[in-house]
Formats: sequence, C-alpha cells, structure tokens
Amino acid sequence: MVSILYGWYGMAFIAFILGLLFDFCDGLVARALGVSSEMGKQLDSLADMVSFGVVPGTILFSMLSRGVYGEAWDEYFPYKALPGFIFTGFAAYRLGKFNLDERQGDEFRGLATPGSTIFVMGIMMAYHQNFWGLAKYFENPLFLYAVTLIMGLAMVGEFRMFSFKFKSPGWKGNEIRYSFMIIGIIFLFLFQYLGLSLGVILYLLLSFIFTNKSNEIQS
Repeated sequence: MVSILYGWYGMAFIAFILGLLFDFCDGLVARALGVSSEMGKQLDSLADMVSFGVVPGTILFSMLSRGVYGEAWDEYFPYKALPGFIFTGFAAYRLGKFNLDERQGDEFRGLATPGSTIFVMGIMMAYHQNFWGLAKYFENPLFLYAVTLIMGLAMVGEFRMFSFKFKSPGWKGNEIRYSFMIIGIIFLFLFQYLGLSLGVILYLLLSFIFTNKSNEIQS
C-alpha cells in the first residue's frame, strides 16, 4: 500500500504476487500438517481483506487522485478519490458472505476477491507502463468509478462462477478450465499486464456461458 501511494507500482505488483502465493499456500500447508482451526479461518479472511480489499481500494484511490489532481494531488484533500475505497467495502461484504455461504465449494457465487483485485492490478500496471498510450484513459475518473462499481457488484452478485479445482487431469469435465488457461496465456502474451484484466473479463464471460448451459441442462 505504501508503494502504491508513492507510485512505485512495480514493487507493489511484486508484493501482490507474493500475497497471492501465500493465499494459495496457506491451505496447502494446513492440509499437509493436518491442522485447522476457527482462528485460522478468521485470520485467513482478515489477510484476504488486506490483500484483496484494502490494496485494490488503495490502487483506485491513488489512480483517482492522480487523474483528478495530477502530480500535486497530495496538496488537496482528495475527496473525489475516496470513492475508490467503495471497492474495499464490497470486498468486506463478499468475504463475510463467503464465510457463511455453504454453497461455495466446487464453484463460487460472484467474483472472488482475488479475481477482482487481479483486474484492478492489471489496470494499474498497464497505466504504469502506458501500454498502447492508454494511461490517460485508465486514469480517467469516470472509468475508475465504473471499475469500482462493476467489480464491486461482481463480487457480491449471486451468479455462478467456476472454480479452478481439478477433480482429474483429463480434458473431460475440465473443458472450461483448460479453455480459460489457454486463452488467458494468449492474452498475457499479446497484452502483457493488461492481459490480467482481460483474463478476468474472460473468466466472467466463460462463467456466464457455463452457467447458462448448466441451467438449460437442469431445466
């Protein structure tokens, strides 16, 4: 968060990747050691709240500040940038809802907080690199307000999202997962950091298609 506020986006990205790694490994370590506790569950959510709630809110706040006030944004009270932290409120609600919702096992309900944070992080890095000269559009307040609202609503929505839990290594039953991975790698190769954000959009689209297909089969 300090790196973000100082505009050291490259360092912030590295810290975020480490946060993702730790979030992935904590469950693996707990299962390997055969330990679990209610305290661990709560600490996991609190850590997620920082990595995938406060951090992306700070990114949106920082980018909004620069978009509205320019380099001298710290000379003003950045009230026009404060709505970026609405994202943090959505993330808090999402994490609390996830802890209470027993339906979220093999699939999610709504976009998981790491996914929404990856979208914001991709925008931040594409802005930092001025990818294809898009920085001036990425720091536009209307665009960032829209990102805050759309990603926030995606986190708390009731639509079904596929998870990345592979029950078997084969293609059958994992078509949507392998398709996402293949297209996602192509996005990263073609669009670099912006490919992260495009990958999240792809994830949302594939999940909607998958859900509709499942609902048709069930009906």
